Amino acid sequence: MDRGTDVEQKIEAFDRPPWKESVAMAERDRQRVLTDFPRRAWRDLPLERYALGLDQADRANRPFCWLLEYGTEAIGSIRGGSAAKHIIYRHHSGEWRLPKPLRAASPQEAWARVRGEFVEAFDAVEAGDFRRLDDLDTLTYGQALVTKTLATYFPEHFLPIFSAGHVRHFTEVLGGGPYKTYGGVRTWQANRQLFDLVRERPMWADWHPHEVMRFLYQNFNPRPQQRAVWKIAPGERGRLWEECRAQRFICVGWDEVGDLGQYESDAELKTALDVQWPGSKGGNLRLARQLLAFRDLDDGDVIVANRGKSEVLALGTVNGGYAYDEIRAEYRHTVRVDWDESYAQTFAAPENAWQQTFAKVPEKLLRRIQAGRTPAPSAVATGEPVVVQQLPTHVQQAIQLLDRKGQIILHGPPGTGKTRLALSIALALTGRAAAIEAPAAERAAAVAALLNAPAAALGVPPVTLVTFHPSYGYEDFVEGFKPAPAAKDPGLNLLLQDGIFPRICEAAAQEPGRTFLLLIDEINRGDLARIFGELITILEIDKRGMPVRLPISGKQLAAPPNVRLIATMNTADRSIGHLDAAIRRRFGFIDVPPDLDAVDGSVGPLDLATFLSVLNARLVAEFGPDHRIGHACLLKDDQPLGTEEEIATVFYHEIVPQIEDYAAGRAEPLRTVLGSLASLESGQVARMSPADLTRTLANEFTASDEVLDG
Repeated sequence: MDRGTDVEQKIEAFDRPPWKESVAMAERDRQRVLTDFPRRAWRDLPLERYALGLDQADRANRPFCWLLEYGTEAIGSIRGGSAAKHIIYRHHSGEWRLPKPLRAASPQEAWARVRGEFVEAFDAVEAGDFRRLDDLDTLTYGQALVTKTLATYFPEHFLPIFSAGHVRHFTEVLGGGPYKTYGGVRTWQANRQLFDLVRERPMWADWHPHEVMRFLYQNFNPRPQQRAVWKIAPGERGRLWEECRAQRFICVGWDEVGDLGQYESDAELKTALDVQWPGSKGGNLRLARQLLAFRDLDDGDVIVANRGKSEVLALGTVNGGYAYDEIRAEYRHTVRVDWDESYAQTFAAPENAWQQTFAKVPEKLLRRIQAGRTPAPSAVATGEPVVVQQLPTHVQQAIQLLDRKGQIILHGPPGTGKTRLALSIALALTGRAAAIEAPAAERAAAVAALLNAPAAALGVPPVTLVTFHPSYGYEDFVEGFKPAPAAKDPGLNLLLQDGIFPRICEAAAQEPGRTFLLLIDEINRGDLARIFGELITILEIDKRGMPVRLPISGKQLAAPPNVRLIATMNTADRSIGHLDAAIRRRFGFIDVPPDLDAVDGSVGPLDLATFLSVLNARLVAEFGPDHRIGHACLLKDDQPLGTEEEIATVFYHEIVPQIEDYAAGRAEPLRTVLGSLASLESGQVARMSPADLTRTLANEFTASDEVLDG
């Protein structure tokens, strides 16, 4: 993708003077690294001077990895993700974490190997032998760190861009793609290739590498345009707001688990939370995921700072990654934010979902907040303009996988919104994205219009919905003889007729500029090998356009590249592992789990998200992950249930029957899942008034307030 003319025009238009201070700051950061860690010192550098996880209180004597991640962001950021990117680090538990090839070694032996490869890398670059870098296998476990290290010591050979994905993106922008021609290239080598592309342009001859980096990010930003938006409370009742506002950051508690960078997964962090708060195990997995989302906030993400359930203190734009500040007395988890207080306002009614520290902010609520902005001249707006999310992240990710594979299966327990997600993707791909998170009635009207849209070529609509079932067969999907009224005599004739897929393919071939979608609901209820037949071959994205001969009619059929299949699958009926291997290989799979954020709210003392989280944790422990309860049962018109009567109806008539089905009439599993609500002797579920039921559920399915409350 050579955007040569576009790049040249943007280079001419780029305003360089405002970045002079930024370039100076980058050079100051670089000199600090060279002063604290001169190249000659690396041959004898002790592990304690390199690794994260030791005593970090001495700010004047920070280790190398801390300096590269947290102390030199003016050079370029490598924040986000776990400390595993540093190759070797000390875990909060006291254990040293090493890459797999070094796990048999002691920490000192492992460090000697890592240090030796760093020294060899420096020598190779100094000699101009860049290919030698690719022989340093241990360094491949920290490619972003190593690339930043090389760019710091050798700015004449590397650009300050350290993300593999970002390097790939900019390489394609400058005409060095498609990137697949560089398959297997490590980040530092890809950075060198990008560096060469930059140096080929005379207009950049006198530019500092930092200016080039700023230009590329400003004009060809590889970060998603759909930014994450979170509500985060700055302490209980916003008591830390003045500090956060003045020092431009947001902070959260749970200091006992230490630096979030040491955790490589939500499961690992959940284990640490369970140790600190054993009474809250049902809600700790959700909390772990929220804390890791906080850790991985990226530049441009949006933060809503709130006080209580109805007051917005400010909107902020993330401008610097996560840091664990052990010097702070409390709330040590921090992220830098540029605040804009002109968005401060108070809602007429409280937001139930804002009871906790973290909450996702849906687009429609963000629009409300933006509409309530005070445009006073005195308002201080230090951050970038807030970008309204055009597509929900999960829809965007599904579309990306759909483009790569050509067909996807959305799978998960019943009631998690698989069909809703499929329709959301269809809305996005047909120009109706605004309806995805619209009010229930407006969305329903958009979906109806989508499925009843006028037919395109050959009478085939752009979106077709079918449901597979045990009687659905090859003759319905591909071709076959079907009964048809006789032309003259009473009765029926058998006529060879095309199924739904050939008709869609023929229409798509006549309109190559238009996407044709086939939505298959309940795909696992059909006999897939029989239904797809020989078409399974031409579904692969690299075989689109390749014809196969149909055995009954003898016709040639090819699947055009503008045909997409989106299917849903209830894993409570049949797991992914039971699908034919050929089917699995040709589809991309997206797990659609229960969404606790969708049911953020409370009815009396019952927190709906906590109830669903704890209930599902018990169901998984007793029956397995495919037997969870979906969040849809706790929604009405896309909003969390709001009355005790609604809770009682759903509990007794939807949730309990589903659990009884899983328990197959056995009392013990019911007791394990429902606790005091089920009799151990008979398995009977206690009946009580809606108000009493809500209180009982709140007592039975609970997580500690100190863990989940902001």
